[in-house]
Amino acid sequence: MKSLNRNTLQKPALPVKILQFGEGNFLRAFADWMIDILNERAGYQSGVAVVQPIPQGMVARLEEQDGLYHHLLRGLSDGKIVDETRLITCISQCIDPFKEPAQYFAQAVNRDLKIVISNTTEAGIRFDERDRPSPGDLAATFPGKLSQLLKVRFDHFQGTPESGLVFIPCELIDRNGDKLKEAILNYSEIWNYPKEFVYWLENYNFFGNTLVDRIVPGFPSDEIDTLRQNLGYRDNLMVSSESFHLWVIEGPGEIARAFPADKVGLNVKFVPDMEPYRTRKVKILNGAHTAMVPIALLAGIETVKDAVEDEVIGQFIREMLFEEIMPTIDMPESELRTFAENIMERFQNPFIRHALESISLNAISKFKVRVLPSLTGYFKIKHQLPKGLVLALASLIKLYLSPDFEAKDDRKNLEFFSEASEQSTSNDDLIQALMGNIYFWEMDLNTIPGLTSEVLSVFNALEIGSPRNLLARQKYE
Repeated sequence: MKSLNRNTLQKPALPVKILQFGEGNFLRAFADWMIDILNERAGYQSGVAVVQPIPQGMVARLEEQDGLYHHLLRGLSDGKIVDETRLITCISQCIDPFKEPAQYFAQAVNRDLKIVISNTTEAGIRFDERDRPSPGDLAATFPGKLSQLLKVRFDHFQGTPESGLVFIPCELIDRNGDKLKEAILNYSEIWNYPKEFVYWLENYNFFGNTLVDRIVPGFPSDEIDTLRQNLGYRDNLMVSSESFHLWVIEGPGEIARAFPADKVGLNVKFVPDMEPYRTRKVKILNGAHTAMVPIALLAGIETVKDAVEDEVIGQFIREMLFEEIMPTIDMPESELRTFAENIMERFQNPFIRHALESISLNAISKFKVRVLPSLTGYFKIKHQLPKGLVLALASLIKLYLSPDFEAKDDRKNLEFFSEASEQSTSNDDLIQALMGNIYFWEMDLNTIPGLTSEVLSVFNALEIGSPRNLLARQKYE
């Protein structure tokens, strides 16, 4: 079997125009996949230099294949199976700055460089006042390393407007672009960079805030031998993802002009305000996940796919999503309906086994952020309680109290459940105590008219039978 490299495939490397911090599965199945399509469909002609953000990484493995790998696109689209393979060729250089800092700083003086993309985990974008490297040493943090690179670029090109860069971070934190820029400005201050550098950074460099959405299972280890035989290459970095993708980017027009992915049929949206899209994702995708978990687990279901395809639980999830969650989101109904239909289809992806138990991790805080705003929002709009979301809340409490379920959550949360169960003399007392825990919910849920009595009623019913039996009996009315 052939090795996968540019010699065996006769694929020349493109000039580096994009610097990418992060070599993991997500960026390779998301950003690099899009760049590859841009190169093919729009003559974008942009190579990527991948920078390993931490000492332990996989740049060396990527370099062994000259940056080449196959991407497997798998899922459902309009009810039809999608199973496509693409050879990704856009990665032109692999850099380990800890071993080859000269290669890293060489990109600072690369006149072709236009864009910086990153995914350094949620903890990557941070400012550490103690990060004060000696001359010639690398900074410890990602924003610190980026600040060093920018200072070299500023000095080399003497702060010209055209030497500024576009930053498109993918870290899963709110306002990621704003926070990256803030960290760089902080380093500029404590490292005594000149005011001219700050002016250049503020006026000729452009930072986007982003929302990314794609499930990436990663390396298909359970079928790798068959896939290699079919491809005819020994690919050790193959990566799979679902077919759905969404990249929402908020920022100045320079970002869209530098990265015109929306012009080639990709689901990339350049918007003036990304918050409605964040709310939509958190409430519909994450909210549906979190709400279904306790109900499905109590019904003996193990995966998301099995839950949505269950005759009773699946219908409940759909009605909860379309009738209770969607009305609380201030966006056009047609847009929300399309997104929700996509979500239901993604939940049924036959190529992904998404275990409900894994989603149940830290379910209390997830419910507070992802589901509770829909419950309270529905009550505010409709002046009545949403039956499905009330069932989800009662089921969550029931699940955490179940001796057959080992909840994985903050120790303080678990201790409160245990203490409340021991100290309560009745289910009425127990539910009131749990609903009134402001540490859980950041509010006393007992103050919402009728909610405590409804949760208690459903909780008592769950003492007798499973959610499936309850829904089937009541026809979810």
